[in-house]
Amino acid sequence: MSEQNIYHRKIVKKQLHSEALNTTRDYWVYLPPGYNELTTYHVVYCQDGLEFLNFGRIATITNRLIIEENMQPIIIAGLHVDMPNRTEEYSPDGVRYPAYRQFWTEEFIPEIERDFPVGNTRSERVLAGDSLGATVSLHLALDYPDHYSQILSLSGAFLEPTRQRLQQERDLSWLELYQLIGLQETAVPTQRGTFDFLSANREAKQLLEEKSAAVNYVEAEGKHIWGFWQKHLPAGLLHFFS
Repeated sequence: MSEQNIYHRKIVKKQLHSEALNTTRDYWVYLPPGYNELTTYHVVYCQDGLEFLNFGRIATITNRLIIEENMQPIIIAGLHVDMPNRTEEYSPDGVRYPAYRQFWTEEFIPEIERDFPVGNTRSERVLAGDSLGATVSLHLALDYPDHYSQILSLSGAFLEPTRQRLQQERDLSWLELYQLIGLQETAVPTQRGTFDFLSANREAKQLLEEKSAAVNYVEAEGKHIWGFWQKHLPAGLLHFFS
């Protein structure tokens, strides 16, 4: 297959007004090679959608996996982040998290399901996120277990509020994660301070497995940057769609 076919991506750009957030959000949707409206596709929903597209190169990577490695064709929906409010929307204790959670589940997901031929069960959805994007993806699943059960986590900010929540859970046998963390992520600066993400992910993994979640846990040489996450995105996608 030619390189031109791999890099030719079909991206639809749209907007959605949110009553819950009282704002309008941009988003994009990737359609796979051979896209057919009569087919029902599994779908990856990305936090930090524009970053996943531009820095993670998720559309190009997915094209290559489908064309060259016979990966199951999927649709990807990437929601643009409101950067000034990212921490307050993505953190489980953020003041805007309840509204963001409502927007995501009651407005954004139904919008995608109305306009594109995607599955509407939790086994047909994967939530993907980096850092706090992985955190909010996990908490969405914990808050709506009937809606989401598969998480692609790239260096999740699984700090104390998340670990406390995991400790409170009784049975997570319904939950599946691909969990990546870099060995150099021991002092990651955030808006709320500098944290050891490596230790936090190790603790979160232990808690998840104690509650019977299925965790494909990967530690690798890498820092808290998109270059690291992009390198491991193919393995994360293949974990769910090979």
